[in-house]
Amino acid sequence: MKCDRLIIGGGASGLFCAVQAAWLGEEVIVAEHEKKCGRKLLITGKGRCNVTNNCDAAEVMKNIPRSPKFMYSALSRFAPEDTMAFFESLGVPLKTERGNRVFPVSDRAEDIRNVLVNACRDAGVRFVTDEINGILTENGKAVGARSDTAEYYAPKVVVATGGRSYPVTGSTGMGYRLAESVGHTVTEIRPSLVPVVCAGKDCAEMMGLSLRNCTLSLYDGAGIKPVFTELGELLFTHFGVSGPLVLSASAHMDGLKEPRLVIDFKPGLTEEKLDDRLLRDIAEQPNKDLSNLFRKLLPAKAIPVVLKRCGLEGFRKGNGLTAEERARVVAVLKGFGLTVKGLRPVEEAIITRGGVSVDEISPKNMESKLVSGLYFIGEVLDVDAYTGGFNLQIAFSTAYACANG
Repeated sequence: MKCDRLIIGGGASGLFCAVQAAWLGEEVIVAEHEKKCGRKLLITGKGRCNVTNNCDAAEVMKNIPRSPKFMYSALSRFAPEDTMAFFESLGVPLKTERGNRVFPVSDRAEDIRNVLVNACRDAGVRFVTDEINGILTENGKAVGARSDTAEYYAPKVVVATGGRSYPVTGSTGMGYRLAESVGHTVTEIRPSLVPVVCAGKDCAEMMGLSLRNCTLSLYDGAGIKPVFTELGELLFTHFGVSGPLVLSASAHMDGLKEPRLVIDFKPGLTEEKLDDRLLRDIAEQPNKDLSNLFRKLLPAKAIPVVLKRCGLEGFRKGNGLTAEERARVVAVLKGFGLTVKGLRPVEEAIITRGGVSVDEISPKNMESKLVSGLYFIGEVLDVDAYTGGFNLQIAFSTAYACANG
């Protein structure tokens, strides 16, 4: 089977590259081993698909912790505003939410996946269900690729296979093996934007509890200044913590020796105002047990854990609290510390950290510096960002650079 451009992988970057190349008149084949393309897109943004961040290219680069300069050229050519214009021009209205995160107005990730697939089909892109496991080369140049059952010939071969996160969506790590087979360096594969494992039993005792307006801070050991701090939502689990805040914090843990997380249950109140709140609650119902009195302050699942940390019994009466004991309550609510044991496996991560070394890739068009005619785009590259739509923007920008190179 022959074409102008063979794209290996039908995820966000592969589909975007396919439609861009087809619009330029190329005959494009997308080889995807899953029956349906874009499965990972369907679970991004909790099923709503955070397609990009409504900011400029410079801000995107600030949210890429490693190798941001590699993305300068691609982002200069295709920035978040271009991503937004692309989807809206195809009939998907978008909206901007907290943190400049951009979602479809419908809150349906399926709309993003469908519009990409349909745009490809309308442009004449051919889809084949096949698992590519080898790159065909001649005299140092890519001439196609092969599977166990077929060979595909094209002067441009694009690896858009994604990373190793969420293997249930089709991410198998095949792109890394393809890269290594032709001499490319693949950096260490680790999880990024991933739930965090914590020491102790407190998280397990609050399993299932979601805090919607708390502040999470990340510290390195006994450090006074946080490495990361943000207001938002987190979830307690049987192993530790998860949720948007935790995923963001996990991306900052690389290189920290003794990471610890600190939760502020009441970020809207200063310590003094929180103490006043306690005194007011006690004055209103002085003979109420602490386990019941605290229901005005905390979700039910958190009360036994907080009381234990404060060294207080739930049957104690509110009017019996001393000033010192109230200070302990305030300290725990404003600084609920968790010792980090590690991260969950890469298979549970939203994004893979590591991949094909960008030192061996042209930032202008994503072409291999080792094998001409071979390109790498999206998550298979050693480029990742924080949460907020930045990783999908990387996928779209690298895909556009590749198609228009």
